[in-house]
Amino acid sequence: MTMNRRDLLMASAGLTAGMAGFGFQNVRPAFAQEPNYTPEQGASLRLLRWTPFVKGDEDAWLANTKKFSDATGIEVRVDKESWEDIRPKAAVAANVGSGPDMMLVWFDDPHQYPDKLLDLTDLGTYLEAKYGGYYEGMKGYAVRDGKFIALPVATIGNAVCYRQSHIEAAGFKEFPKDTGGFLELCKAMKAKGTPAGFAHGKAVGDGNNYVHWLLWSHGGKMVDESGNVVINSPETIAAINYAKSLYETFIPGTEGWLDINNNRAFLAGQISLTANGVSLYYAAKNDEKTKELAADLRSTNFPIGPVGQSVELHQTTQAIVFNHTQYPNACKAYLKFMMEAEQMNAWIEGSSAYCCQPLKAFASNPVWTSDPIHAPYARASETLRPNGYAGPLGYASAAVMADYVLVDMFASAVTGGTSPEDATAQAEKRANRYYRV
Repeated sequence: MTMNRRDLLMASAGLTAGMAGFGFQNVRPAFAQEPNYTPEQGASLRLLRWTPFVKGDEDAWLANTKKFSDATGIEVRVDKESWEDIRPKAAVAANVGSGPDMMLVWFDDPHQYPDKLLDLTDLGTYLEAKYGGYYEGMKGYAVRDGKFIALPVATIGNAVCYRQSHIEAAGFKEFPKDTGGFLELCKAMKAKGTPAGFAHGKAVGDGNNYVHWLLWSHGGKMVDESGNVVINSPETIAAINYAKSLYETFIPGTEGWLDINNNRAFLAGQISLTANGVSLYYAAKNDEKTKELAADLRSTNFPIGPVGQSVELHQTTQAIVFNHTQYPNACKAYLKFMMEAEQMNAWIEGSSAYCCQPLKAFASNPVWTSDPIHAPYARASETLRPNGYAGPLGYASAAVMADYVLVDMFASAVTGGTSPEDATAQAEKRANRYYRV
């Protein structure tokens, strides 16, 4: 009997397991809502994603991609850009109609150019039904008018990271649970020469995560349920005044920090308290020069503010496919393969708790209980509050974040560039430009 390349590949037991969700017939019993994609003849793909902070994330993603290419013969070129460059690169590709076939983008960015994106509803609903459903916040970022304009891929959890010996030296046996105690800790740590540092610059992850916590923990919000801009409020002023008090305890220069800066400052011993993904822990643990620091590092969720509940943003990333791709079926086939259990679990584990699953079935991955440091990151997808809270996600919410309205409001006020009242009024004016379109 003559076997062609596809027959030979599909006969392989190891590959059959890896292709369980790929959609070829006779691989496994068909799932009721499973879509099947026939890649276009001669397809080759390009994916642009963010630069990883955990090497295992990239290694596992590329290994899964190679499995796909080996099985299908479809070459997938994976390029990467800095976190800050992903948003403008995606917007340009969408509006110009050329560039990568697919991208991993941030938050609700897909809502800025929904008409430029391939409808992924068949794939999104299939994965949702098969793997226990999406977490609500993750699904909200990916769905518009009942259709998946993106595919939820991961939440990059954000948590407070600190040196245990340094908070003890400052007179604290345990990390404070409330914002009042947190401020006192930061004051004491500054006095001991082991200050805190949180990004007030245009950091896509750390800057946005920090200022949204500041705002929400004091009961403020950018918009109400109807999408009316309500940032100019007593709650916002209270959040800014609290942020000013914290900023006075920070290492100088945090208003210029991007996502890499607090990592570097912490690992260099310049700060002893910040907020970051679990990548900070592994960067310290995997370097002989900072292993002692890693042993002293602890992680926890942000303190509770006057609002009385935990309110955290957390970074999310979605996969999008541009309408300009010549190979829509190949793109869908690739994303389906990457999101099936064998590949997704390998990626979550390879990422060492850096990437939290979008689908509930993967919450049982053993990585979440393999190290106590992982605990604050384990429920990031479950607990995240979307950046457009409390209004609907869409063009306006995405544009306000992309324009760093909230980040700039806090930065201008904490540095003394403007008064809290003027900073809030300016943020209100800028946000209304988008919400009144």
